[in-house]
Amino acid sequence: MEENKIFQKVFMWMFVGLFISFLTGSFVASNPNMIYNIYTGGLYWWFIIAEFALVVYLSARINKMSYNSAVISYLLYSFVSGLTISVIFVAFEFASIIMVFGLTSLVFLVFSLIGYFTKIDLTKFGTILMMGLLAIIVASIINIFISSYQLDLVTTIIAIVIFMGFIMYDIQKIKRMSLVITDPNKAAIIGALQLYLDFINLFIRLLRLFGRNRD
Repeated sequence: MEENKIFQKVFMWMFVGLFISFLTGSFVASNPNMIYNIYTGGLYWWFIIAEFALVVYLSARINKMSYNSAVISYLLYSFVSGLTISVIFVAFEFASIIMVFGLTSLVFLVFSLIGYFTKIDLTKFGTILMMGLLAIIVASIINIFISSYQLDLVTTIIAIVIFMGFIMYDIQKIKRMSLVITDPNKAAIIGALQLYLDFINLFIRLLRLFGRNRD
């Protein structure tokens, strides 16, 4: 399948996933009872577990599941992700969210182009990026207990750099995948999931840096 065609499908599904997540998050945030039940009733952590399980399931089973199952799993993940990010619509001004979304889109575009056109083999950076991501996760968990503003700021900035790297890495991986894939439709779903994760994680970190809290 031609590169342009598979990237069209990848970005289409990525956009669909982001649209579902942001629509879901915005709707939940407009309902105080839903917000209360999610964030005080323990549902939030169940949604986090469901998110993780869906990512693992879709990534591990993509070659064995049908295209329709892959689509349903991806859309379900996008919906659950929308539930978990709904708090940003409560914590931050809507205009600020839109501004940071635009900034994220610009950054995503720039690093996508770098990843697409660079002649550097980025596969060797995959391990470094994963180790960096793991370090960020561990530091974030530790910071739950110590509540250090300095540590939060440092991990946020490092996370932004890491996800910029992941954007380039995943774009190049999709580009190479387009040359050897057997089912371009399912490949587009898994490619969209990877870029969705890069985008949403970059967005959340940029929002923490530049977002304006509600009064």
